[in-house]
Parts: sequence; C-alpha cells; structure tokens
Amino acid sequence: MVVGRREPVTVGPGTPVAACLRAIQRTGTGDSVFVTDPAGRLAGVLTERDIFGRLVGPDVAAMVDLEAPVEQYMTTDPRTLRLEQTVADAIALMQSGKFRNIPVVDDDRRLVGVVRQVDVLKFLAESFPEELLNLPPRPHQRMEQAEGG
Repeated sequence: MVVGRREPVTVGPGTPVAACLRAIQRTGTGDSVFVTDPAGRLAGVLTERDIFGRLVGPDVAAMVDLEAPVEQYMTTDPRTLRLEQTVADAIALMQSGKFRNIPVVDDDRRLVGVVRQVDVLKFLAESFPEELLNLPPRPHQRMEQAEGG
C-alpha cells in the first residue's frame, strides 16, 4: 500500500478502559486504540463508536466501569488491510464498513500501521493535484459572475 500509514496507538490485553481513553486523548489525532498481544498481533480495537455505543448505550445514567479490561468493550477480529492491498481496497472497506481507521497487518497478523481517511485523501490530492484543484466547488454549479469582486 503506497498511501501513508501512521503508527497506531496500542495497548496490551487487560488494559483498563480508562487507560485506553487516556491513550486516545493523548494522541490528539486518533479515535481508536488497537489491542495487540505480546508478539504484536492484532487482537481487537476499541473505537469511539465502541465507547459511545457500548459504554454509554441506551441508558446514559448507567455507571461505566472504567477499570474493566478493554476486552470487555473492544471489537474483536476487526477488518484489516494488508500491505499489498490498494488504496481502492482501503476506500471500499472504509465505505462499506463506515470505518475511519483501518489497521494494517502483515501475514502473521502483526499490526504494522493504521490508515485513516485523511491519509487516503492526502494520497489522492498528491496523486491528482491538477484534477482536484481545477474542480469547481460543486461540479454541476455554474458561476453567474467571476470570482474576486
């Protein structure tokens, strides 16, 4: 995959949910934390969707056990990409699963990176700058007068 990939935020099994939330907050750019075993293989992912959907759930007043292990709330066996897959594969997976972050794994399922939507957009903008820069804000839109006053 030639699109840029970032270092994922990782935690080990048994990490309390509170520590996972702090790790997500500390990065400032991520909205997920990846759970890896001691060999670096992907075991699961805790996303903001997991946090809001499962921790808060329908009963907002319910108490959340922030000391519970991450395994209690994480998504197990998350969808992944491999290094040899294409940008089109990443876009298709993001669109079909409504994912913003996709873990990238090697043949042994070791986590080697994460691809975010912004990485795909940056790749496309760098690959097709002239085509993107020449698009009007809305392709069907016709300007009634020239821009700039």
